[in-house]
Parts: sequence; C-alpha cells; structure tokens
Amino acid sequence: MPEELDDWHTQFGGFVARPDFDAYAEKYSDYFVMQRRDGIIELRMHTDGGPARFGWATHNAWAQAWQEIGNDPDNEVLILTGTGAQWLGLPATHSADLAQAAKGLVQGERPKHFGYEHSYYDATKLVENFVFGIDIPTIAAINGPSVAHTEFALLCDITLAAETATIMDPHLLVGTAPGDGQQLTLQELIGTKRAAYHMYTGLPLGARQALELGLVNEVLPTDRLLPRAWEIAAAIMRAPRTARRMTHAIAQRPWKRRLVQDLGFGVAHEMFGISADGIAR
Repeated sequence: MPEELDDWHTQFGGFVARPDFDAYAEKYSDYFVMQRRDGIIELRMHTDGGPARFGWATHNAWAQAWQEIGNDPDNEVLILTGTGAQWLGLPATHSADLAQAAKGLVQGERPKHFGYEHSYYDATKLVENFVFGIDIPTIAAINGPSVAHTEFALLCDITLAAETATIMDPHLLVGTAPGDGQQLTLQELIGTKRAAYHMYTGLPLGARQALELGLVNEVLPTDRLLPRAWEIAAAIMRAPRTARRMTHAIAQRPWKRRLVQDLGFGVAHEMFGISADGIAR
C-alpha cells in the first residue's frame, strides 16, 4: 500500500513527505529501540540501554514519537514493550522511595514554562497522541513492574503481561491527584469502585489479578512475552490492510470518548494539586 500511496502522490503532486523510519528511529533512539519487520514496528522503551526511567525529557519525547510513528504509512502493527525486568522505573539519581523521588522531580531544576509546556501540555499530548495519532493495531507487552505510566499498555488494543508485571497509580502516594491517564484507564477497565481503591491506596495490581479483572489479555513467562506479541501481530497482518485499521478504530472508540470527556479534567486537577497543595511544597 505505501507504494500505491507514492504513486497517487506523484500523480497529483504537492504532497508533503511522510516521516522516514530510519530518521525517527535515530531521533528517538535515547528513548526507544525501534525495529520494523514486515510492517510490524516494535518500540522498546529504554534509558541508556537499560530499563526505561521516567523524566521530563522522556515525558516530552514520547508524545512526539507517537505522532511520527502514526504518520508513517509503512507501519502496520505496533508492539510496545520495555527493556529488561522493568516497564518503567524512577530516575537513577533519585530516591528509591516514590514520594521522595516525586518531590525531587517537581522541586528540582525545571525546564522553562514547566507548568504549562512540561506538565499540562506534555501530559495531555502523551495520551492524546497515542490514542488519536496512531491508527494501526496496537499490542503492549508489559515486561515487568512499573512505578507509573502503564496506561499506554492498557490503551493498546491487546495487552500482554509478564508474570512479574504490576500496574499501579502512585499519584496520591506522592502527594498529588491522579489525573494524567492511569486513573482513566483504571476507571474504564475495572470500574469506579475498584479504581477509587487503587487510586487511594496505590497498591499495585499483579499480573494474575490484572488478568482476572480484565486489564490484560494474557499472562506469560517473560521469555514468551515478546514472541507471543509478534505471533499476534503476524496473525493481524494476514487480514486486509483497511480491515485491520478499521478494527483498530472500533477498538479505540471507547478510549477516544473517554479522553474527550475526562482527560483534560484529570490533568488540570493533577496540575492544580502539584502547584497548590501537593508535592511542590
């Protein structure tokens, strides 16, 4: 299909070139190891070659990466995973204690225009661009425990988890309201009452419990996780291109409604909590 698109663009002229895989794979190489085979693109999050660690630069880069990946017609199925034994960890320079680490992030050196550009805008686009900017089937492979941002895994059409994987919302534990996406996925998938419990307690959901509650589709040994993701991706690729993409549109429709209704509200309340009464003090 991309060759047909090129022919169509040549015939009518005046079209802007789509993103080039090699160019954006290099551009985001500090945050993802990317590979693509037979239309299936795998994004493996990392920091310095090890498990990915949260930071403001990461926050900013992910949102932009989703746009370029979604705008490349050579991408047909997306697999998102992490590196090593952890989905996402704390910055190496910060305390292992969640509350102390969060205070270090927010009270430490901040980029200019931190409040809007790096908090509200990046936090919003981080989720919006993933749901609205990627129009191909998505598969997540949660490779281990995480301190945050498993919402991307839950927003994927299909979610696989290693036996060691955990899902949690740590925001109230660190002194601010949960509003930048994880709470939204919990409310949608496990219901209002269960989501409230995990937002207040911050207790992690283990892989087996996540399977029972409908947060993930399969739980696998770590060495079977990525092979299984590729198996599913290859099976999806056997369907016609338009049917694949329209199935993704149907699968994502509930998330699009939920984001329109609730994401801006949640992010605004979280940012207010940080600036007025939360971890920024």
